Amino acid sequence: MKLTLARHANVDENYKNCYNGHNDISLSKTGKKEAKEMCELLDILKFDAIFCSDTHRAKETLKYSTHAKKAIYSDKLREKSWGKHEGMNFDEIIEQGEIKYENFLQWIDALDGEDYKEFMQRVKKFFFQYLPSLDKENILVITHSGVIRVFLSILHDISLEDTFSIKIQYAKPIHYDIKNGDLKNAIL
Repeated sequence: MKLTLARHANVDENYKNCYNGHNDISLSKTGKKEAKEMCELLDILKFDAIFCSDTHRAKETLKYSTHAKKAIYSDKLREKSWGKHEGMNFDEIIEQGEIKYENFLQWIDALDGEDYKEFMQRVKKFFFQYLPSLDKENILVITHSGVIRVFLSILHDISLEDTFSIKIQYAKPIHYDIKNGDLKNAIL
């Protein structure tokens, strides 16, 4: 199985470096250009299954592709919900005075919204159970940086904190070749 994984394209400056979660935000002008360029590359490839987060920014990224009409839009590929902290950046959350940063896991756990362990379980089930069960050769997934980081954390058996030091570029596909249907044998 071959898996092509991509983060949605660039969003408006007001939302960069924010906990956007389930916020339904649009792409920026730059993001629309990035999406078109990425979709031109993706349209050369053949996919047996196409999945996309059901958020506006992800759907808007894929809409420039001929693959969009065959896509399955899923809430399983959404970013983690941050509840009342959605749309805020780190400094804005700290300024509220409700939460102090002690360490990475404490911070993630203290923020409102979806429990991060449940979020990780949701991502794990999608990539490591559902996708392999489809018995498809080439799969495309358009999603969010947090989802990709959880995928990488599980795939490479590294901490979620360590994956947050990995830059996940907007609208830049990552290709994995998965041997014998086992994602643990994926080759970049």
